[in-house]
Amino acid sequence: MAKAQPVVRWTGRGIGLDLHRDLCEIAICEEGVTRSAGRVAMTPEGIESLAESLLGTDRVVMEVSSGAWEVARRLEGRCQRVVVVSPDDTGIAHARAKTDKLDARTLASLLWKGELEAVWTPDERVRVLRRRLHRREQLVRARTRAKNEVHAVLMRTLQGKPPCSDMFGVKGRRWLDQLQQRLAVEETETLESALRQIDFLEAEIEQVERTVAQQMLDWPQAKRLLTVPGVNVIAAASFLAAVGDITRFRDSRKLVAYLGLDPRVRQSGD
Repeated sequence: MAKAQPVVRWTGRGIGLDLHRDLCEIAICEEGVTRSAGRVAMTPEGIESLAESLLGTDRVVMEVSSGAWEVARRLEGRCQRVVVVSPDDTGIAHARAKTDKLDARTLASLLWKGELEAVWTPDERVRVLRRRLHRREQLVRARTRAKNEVHAVLMRTLQGKPPCSDMFGVKGRRWLDQLQQRLAVEETETLESALRQIDFLEAEIEQVERTVAQQMLDWPQAKRLLTVPGVNVIAAASFLAAVGDITRFRDSRKLVAYLGLDPRVRQSGD
């Protein structure tokens, strides 16, 4: 695994942010003394007001969450460093007393003491790619749910398997069109609705995949990955979205460990 760089203590303020959907709780640790510093709204205006209050020697820390990367992006360049940490490394989730204020103060204190390790922060290109791939994943899942609804109609009406390998291909669609004439009204409505959803979702998936493919054309590492047999555009994009800058790994073993593909051996007494 790529070695995380410890966040060492320095002379300045440690700013802890506990992020939520609607608000951001703030705490400050200065010279070892931690205090709450109010909260701001989780809006562009609220984060901008927070950024304006930062000093050049400040460091800011927050846990990984859905809005953390956007907050980090907006605060970068407004302070000495923005640190995003894994919740597993803070111990906050297992604390006996847990409130928004206490969580923010814990983060600020740990940062000031240099007891946190920052996770790797993806650059803007990787962030965009991750969002697009996540969007595609959600669309594929929705399409699968719609296809499962079609299968459920066939099972409820005792229709059996279609006379083709791909029920949603040209022959399969023709068979489904003929089948609708023999189904009850409510089952026909369900089938037609599911097929409309599938058509819409497939068009959306195709659009996202075209956008991802266009992005891959400007990525030299992606072009090299596509020369590997069995690796298509989505596989190459998924790899680059997960790894980012591959040069941050010292060797292939570190990369394999980071991806969780290195088998672990636990043996004792033999």
